[in-house]
Amino acid sequence: MNVQAVLIATAVVAAVGVAIAVLLSIAEKAFHVEVDEREAEVRECLAGNNCGACGYAGCDALASAIVKGEAPVTACTVAGQAGADKIAAIMGVEAGKMERHVAFVRCSGTTDLRTKKFDYYGTKTCTAVKFALGRGDMSCSFGCMGYGSCVAVCDSKAIRIINGKAVVEPELCVACGKCVKTCPQQLIELVPANSVYRVQCSNKQRGKVVKVNCQAGCIGCGLCERNCPSGAIKVVDNLARIDYTKCTACGLCAEKCPSKVIRKYN
Repeated sequence: MNVQAVLIATAVVAAVGVAIAVLLSIAEKAFHVEVDEREAEVRECLAGNNCGACGYAGCDALASAIVKGEAPVTACTVAGQAGADKIAAIMGVEAGKMERHVAFVRCSGTTDLRTKKFDYYGTKTCTAVKFALGRGDMSCSFGCMGYGSCVAVCDSKAIRIINGKAVVEPELCVACGKCVKTCPQQLIELVPANSVYRVQCSNKQRGKVVKVNCQAGCIGCGLCERNCPSGAIKVVDNLARIDYTKCTACGLCAEKCPSKVIRKYN
């Protein structure tokens, strides 16, 4: 064995190791990013769902945004008021009162109010039906497909399919927004939990066509708009929409609605 060759090889390996260590040390100092220790504290107060309802990629991204002042301490709807209060204490600010929201399905078309155009035998998910058939197999092409894609993504088990239509249990809903993003018909929206009257329809077709396809659809007659004393309801694209910031819950819109598609929830 050539002892000298072994020693030379050992010295070369050691020198390379030292060089790499030095380079890594320099790189670490050059590219080091200071992390505010409050980020970890805020992260602990978030729900941990990584649902994206806040508009950020996940809870880590939201925690960073809150600490940087780019997002409000109330951004996590799932964490609720309790979470917002804890985060506010960490950030040294006031959280204020957080308005609770719940998911709402803008469709009243149960199986007894509309019919199927044909029988579908493919994959039983709303997304698959939407892809295969365009607007589904029900007579109302704007309504709930009833295959439960929203049910599958709801971690809090707040949604069920009843009589062919998705129904939200408000007490269980945490307003994560997963169902809103999943629904291919864009039927589900987050509304204030204390909103009293809601329009349970999404059909933008004209009245006659609506009535042919669903017995409980909005016909865009405008009676609700003309009778609302606070200007809280407007008919846009043949469909009534309520501005909850203006609604006084007087009930005149529901009283005047001939289709009874505006309903009381609280």
